[in-house]
Amino acid sequence: MRVVASGEGWSGVTWSDLADADVDAVIAAQVARFAAAGQPWEWKFYSCDQPATLPGRLEAAGLVPDEVEALMVAQISDLDLAVPPPEGVELVQVDDERGVRALVQVHDLVFGDDHGPMGREVLAGLRRQPRPVEAVVAMADEAPVAAGRVNFHEGTEFASLWGGGTLPAWRGRGVFRALVSHRAAAAQARGFRYLQVDASPNSRPILQRLGFIELATTTPTSCGGSSPSASVHS
Repeated sequence: MRVVASGEGWSGVTWSDLADADVDAVIAAQVARFAAAGQPWEWKFYSCDQPATLPGRLEAAGLVPDEVEALMVAQISDLDLAVPPPEGVELVQVDDERGVRALVQVHDLVFGDDHGPMGREVLAGLRRQPRPVEAVVAMADEAPVAAGRVNFHEGTEFASLWGGGTLPAWRGRGVFRALVSHRAAAAQARGFRYLQVDASPNSRPILQRLGFIELATTTPTSCGGSSPSASVHS
């Protein structure tokens, strides 16, 4: 399954169930397709994808694996939707360009790379109705210290969490938990039943304590070792 963004959104391969004999030709076709489009892209290998030899074949084709993440899911009704931020921190809904700039600033500092394209994609989503995305920034002393997004997948029961990042000085204080709770409540208000997240090793144990379960692992791989700036963490 290939996703090709119409603008600056995320592009890549999200699922495969291939015969072993077809893998190399399929990989070559995807590399050529995205090279022609001139877009950054990822092949998101999930541990349930087939064939099992796919990771090695991707590397042999020149794609570079990134950090392994955990595919986690929770039923929203099982989560605490009223976790307050710690004292001195306020969660602010992103509704305009100023809020998007704060969102991008946090993502750049936490995850590295340039998240400007992500910010432009979020801003475009905020201008649509119904909104396909919501974002929230945690502010302390008028400075952004954490941020995250939630995407709404209309026609399904799933919303997904992205970009949940906290500046190092503010970790371990409950900001991350408050961000998850806030976005879960937003998803429930829109009628979604489940939350999905590709969790980094740092966020995985926190999400487990909050009620998420791990279904599989996923490894983003990209050409040239540089992943698109989608921030595929919780």
